[in-house]
Amino acid sequence: MSVCMTQLRVLVIDDDQDTCQSLVAFLSQEGYHVRATTNPQQGLDLIRQEDYHLVVLDLVMPQMSGLDLLPRIRSIDSDLAIIILTGYPTVDSATTSISHEVSAYLRKPFSIDELREAIGRIARRKGLLWRGEEELLHAVGSRIRELRKKKGLTLKQIARRTNLSISLLSQVERAESAASVTSLYKLAAALDVKMTDLLADF
Repeated sequence: MSVCMTQLRVLVIDDDQDTCQSLVAFLSQEGYHVRATTNPQQGLDLIRQEDYHLVVLDLVMPQMSGLDLLPRIRSIDSDLAIIILTGYPTVDSATTSISHEVSAYLRKPFSIDELREAIGRIARRKGLLWRGEEELLHAVGSRIRELRKKKGLTLKQIARRTNLSISLLSQVERAESAASVTSLYKLAAALDVKMTDLLADF
C-alpha cells in the first residue's frame, strides 16, 4: 500500500470562518495535516511555534492584511510556501505577492481543482510528493520512453504527433512532470497503444 513520504502540514489564515472550515474539511480529506485561524497575529505565532510546509493566506482581513503579513511571514521562514486567496485581485497585490515569492495567487471563488493543482505543484517542487504519486510518475515516464524507443521514435517525432512540446515530453519521461489525462490520451494514440498500457507497470 502506498503511504505518503511526508504529510503536508498546512496553515490557513482567513478571517472568514466559513472559508476556514471549508478549507480544513477539503485539505483534511486530501490527507494533509491542517490548522486554521481567523486571527492574523495568531497565524504568525503558529508559524513561529510550529513547522508548516504551506500557508494558505487571505489578502483582505480587517486586523492585518495579507500583504502586511507577507513580509512578517518571510522574516520567520523564507522557505515557506504561500498560496494567496483574494476576492479583490489587483496588479499591486499580485506584484507584491510575486516579490515575496508567493507560490500561487488564486482569485475567489476558486475551484477545488485549482487549489489541488497549486498544492500539487508546490509538493513536487519541495519534494513532498505522495509516494504513490511519485511511483506513478516514474512508472508512466519509463513506460512511455520504453514504448517510444521500441517503435524507433524520437521525442521530436512524438512531439509532432501529439502537438505537445519536446520539453514537456522529456519532463514526463524523466518523471519531473505529471502528464494530464488529455496528454496521456494523445501519447497513447501516438504510440498506438491503449491508455491503460501506459499504466501497466503501476
